[in-house]
Amino acid sequence: MNIRLGFVIAEFNRDLTYQMELLGEEHAKFLGAEVVAKMLVPGVYDMPLAIKKMCERKDVDAVVTMGIVIEGATEHDEIVVQHAARKITDLSLEYNKPVTLGIAGPGMTRMEAHERLDYGKRAVEAAVKLVQRL
Repeated sequence: MNIRLGFVIAEFNRDLTYQMELLGEEHAKFLGAEVVAKMLVPGVYDMPLAIKKMCERKDVDAVVTMGIVIEGATEHDEIVVQHAARKITDLSLEYNKPVTLGIAGPGMTRMEAHERLDYGKRAVEAAVKLVQRL
């Protein structure tokens, strides 16, 4: 079974999300999946519409999100991730298509973000497993 993935990637903290993207692509190839589409969005909060568009595509079996949300001086990071995660779940259920959470954060420093670049890889693995099992 050829599994076709779509990536939705946040541009905010792009130096880190680019590394997540590369790790995710490499892992997809390792698992025998193909990345057929990519969409860059300004930030994690901006992902839902892009995810919806990706879910509407017939050539995408699952959507993988990738983003980094670093702690700031306010609780903004918590709000961003809570709302994004909730909408990501809603879209997965609405379209009956796996949408996996490759978003690291909230409440982490930039150094901790470097240690969590594998979240994109994990999200790819979850997407592939869900497509195989559902």
